[in-house]
Amino acid sequence: MTGASGAIYGIRLLERVRELPVETHLVATRWSRVTIEDETPYSFAEVKKLADEVHAENDLAAPISSGSFQTMGMVVAPCTVKTLAAIATGFSHNLVCRAADVTLKERRPLVLAVRETPLSTIHLRNMVTLSELGATILPPVPAFYHHPQEIDDIVDQTVVRILDQLSLEPDDVQRWEGLTPPSAVERD
Repeated sequence: MTGASGAIYGIRLLERVRELPVETHLVATRWSRVTIEDETPYSFAEVKKLADEVHAENDLAAPISSGSFQTMGMVVAPCTVKTLAAIATGFSHNLVCRAADVTLKERRPLVLAVRETPLSTIHLRNMVTLSELGATILPPVPAFYHHPQEIDDIVDQTVVRILDQLSLEPDDVQRWEGLTPPSAVERD
């Protein structure tokens, strides 16, 4: 998790993955901790309990910093454009960026929930670079076809889309089944 707005996406992702037979490793940047406590009702201590393993942001000796450590993939949610730029250029200055670099070089799924708007040309170029390298750029853009009633519904829809990229599916996912066309089309 990085310090972008949208800490709830990373938190909800950890909550949903707990329901599945998957081991999770959390790396939270210093600013993500601030954002967690500013934007959500969670403390950082509570968020850490959602992960199986927690690694310090600057622990470049952590197991996830090596390609020999087997993973299903990696998600950065939320992802700052600073982190996006560091990953796109191979600047592995912290464990988030190093683990992402390893994920790319090992050709494992890397999902980046980039939280920024509007996007500059620099941001878009970094996204294209990472997409060409195999990363999935998945900004948390709300969908409304599932008729969300509250913010949690919008967050959950994005988290399910993230889980899809890792071929993980919680039991309670409702999929869109298309629209029923009207029985008669009004004509002018």
